[in-house]
Amino acid sequence: MIPIIKPVFGPEEEKTVLEIMRSGQITRGKWTVKFKESFSEYTGTAFCHTVCSGTAALYVALKALGVSTGKDIVIVPSISFMATIDAVLLAGGTPVVVDVGEDYCMDPFQLEEAIEKYNPKVVIPVHLFGQPADMDSINRICRERGIYVLEDAAQAHGAEYKGKKAGNLGDMSAFSFYASKNVAMGEGGAILTNSFDLDEKISSWIEFGDHPALNLRITEFQAGIGYWQLKKLDETNEKRRRIARLYNEEFKDLPGLVLPKEFENRKHVYHIYALRHPQRDEIVERLIEKGIGARVYYEYTLHRLRNAQHLDCSFGEKVIQEIFAIPVHAALKNDEVSYIIETVKDIINNL
Repeated sequence: MIPIIKPVFGPEEEKTVLEIMRSGQITRGKWTVKFKESFSEYTGTAFCHTVCSGTAALYVALKALGVSTGKDIVIVPSISFMATIDAVLLAGGTPVVVDVGEDYCMDPFQLEEAIEKYNPKVVIPVHLFGQPADMDSINRICRERGIYVLEDAAQAHGAEYKGKKAGNLGDMSAFSFYASKNVAMGEGGAILTNSFDLDEKISSWIEFGDHPALNLRITEFQAGIGYWQLKKLDETNEKRRRIARLYNEEFKDLPGLVLPKEFENRKHVYHIYALRHPQRDEIVERLIEKGIGARVYYEYTLHRLRNAQHLDCSFGEKVIQEIFAIPVHAALKNDEVSYIIETVKDIINNL
């Protein structure tokens, strides 16, 4: 089976893990500091805090932005991993869902409508599948009204909007370093900001002191692996992008198949290569039978999943009936890519 995800580890990660084991300093050591400094530098942000997961990163970010009661409205898009809406609920806020556009990211036109209706405290644009949302429009709408913008960049390590890195496009951002991510630690997350005041508030939720806090630290093992993953990120992202371009070229004439599109002024890093087809379920079943790890991302909209208030999310409802993914990770070999291409073409041409 060609897996849908497969992290790429090398001798650097192996050597570092062994070094950490032998040192006895397995938490709160030099590798955690090195990773935080490197990730801040890479994204161009002033402050970085590491935590144990992307969900924890979103939760802490929301608490730092003052979300605590049901009166605190947070707007999220209709399609994302469930952690996006669950973090709002865990923080004590009330989520409101708006639809996505053709880029599968938050629709700014609906966002403006939702803001007028619900007066939110925070908006969470998700850079879904590795492509940044329309951040100029989202930031303009929110800044005019004093609303915080929290980027959910869990799938967008190294993605860019107008030459600026994802994670440095709003007031605060949250990342995940789960095993499937473009920077893979196994588990882990980070919260980034350029605001000194917000940095202090983040610290108050993850450092024990006057404010009740949580122990959400990563280990030195995770940080050491993440440090080297980050060093290789541009290279592995470019391999993902090359594979995606090849897929797009080979699949462009297949009947009924909607290909992912890289929008103007955005750099897509293809955490997921997402396709759509009306006969999605049959295609996925046949791909798996042929040894290709196809998967549905996602089978739900967030408002249906958590029975949340929402605007008209008819496009998102359509998307979840058709969307699926095929492998695009940097561990793919050339013969595997060729096999995936020929198998997809054969299946769709013979539906």
